[in-house]
Amino acid sequence: MPPNTLSPAKDLRIAAAQLYDGSSNEPLQDVVIEVQQGRVAAITPRQGDVDLQVAIAAPGFIDLQINGANDVQFNDQTDAAAVADIAHGARQGGSAHILPTFITDEGTRYQQAVAAVAEARAGGTPGIAGVHLEGPFLSPNRPGIHPAHCIRPLGSEDMQFLQASAAEGTCGTLLLTLAPECTAAGQIRRLSDAGVTVFAGHSAASHAEMQGAIREGLRGATHLWNAMSPLTSREPGVVGAVLAARQLYAGIIADGVHVDFANVGIAARLMPDHLCLVTDAMLTLAGTTRQFQIHGVEIHRDGNRLSDAKGTLAGAHLAMDEALRNMVQQVGIPLPDALRMAAGNPARAIGRPDLAQIRQGAAASLTFLNQDLDAIGTLADGQLHLTQDTPHVAA
Repeated sequence: MPPNTLSPAKDLRIAAAQLYDGSSNEPLQDVVIEVQQGRVAAITPRQGDVDLQVAIAAPGFIDLQINGANDVQFNDQTDAAAVADIAHGARQGGSAHILPTFITDEGTRYQQAVAAVAEARAGGTPGIAGVHLEGPFLSPNRPGIHPAHCIRPLGSEDMQFLQASAAEGTCGTLLLTLAPECTAAGQIRRLSDAGVTVFAGHSAASHAEMQGAIREGLRGATHLWNAMSPLTSREPGVVGAVLAARQLYAGIIADGVHVDFANVGIAARLMPDHLCLVTDAMLTLAGTTRQFQIHGVEIHRDGNRLSDAKGTLAGAHLAMDEALRNMVQQVGIPLPDALRMAAGNPARAIGRPDLAQIRQGAAASLTFLNQDLDAIGTLADGQLHLTQDTPHVAA
């Protein structure tokens, strides 16, 4: 089987030296995962022939925030083909499932993103768990790299479209990042009741405003520590509200650029079951691009840092397996906990607990790693993807 291609995986026997099944911190040793018709049929001690041998198998990584990859930016090419290309780039870093992310743009262009994801899912593109709309309903005081002239309040037509899209479900999970303080009373509740997963981000909200949003059904926060009101001695802000809440999930960009690893460690230890690794990746991930534009603003890549001429960060050049390694090697988080932050926590955050565990009868959503924690393949929606470094598949 050629590497870096998708192939049907209705029936597979996968030998794993270690299997982290998502329910126990202790890995199962030397087992075979039997996959039939895209589901886990059995997990047994290793014996007999196998189709694939891996060092580590874990629940499939889920990236809740990926703006682009593989030289494709979702805001620049908003169609089903772009979704497939971005998903392919994400797989190189071990993401079995993604939420293609469309950032703040003109008017109602975000509706094209919802339609593109729905079309990609209908067309069988594997690993598309939903769509993430990051804006345009953000705080003008915390725009980050988002085009400030496109930031606007959440209107009645927006509400109708978002509620209908979530209820229809063809786009999968609809994750919406907004600034709670810029919404009208009851809007978050109505969105949440309709099935929209609402996160706070690019927000200057006070702790009191965050508490009100939580009561209305706020589910989490986007890129914790970044583009949000900070934790101070007398005003906890968005950061403090998230760290103190027991029910909120939070994405975090563990690249050492967006958040100091000491702060990543604080979040990981305070919310081990709710912190979600995200890449916030741009088209440079698994691509050749080193500079691009966001609404006419030039963005340059310097190592793993993406920024404009003023130094404003513009997404990240980060893969999920690199984020995982950083959690283990730089932050000192045990591997089972880091794996939960890459898979189980985001699965529960978007209401897909079926993707959080590798067990008999569950959908076969897996990420394969070598001993160095480099991604070597994924399995999602009945499709097996292997990278260039994956050992040869047995005949």
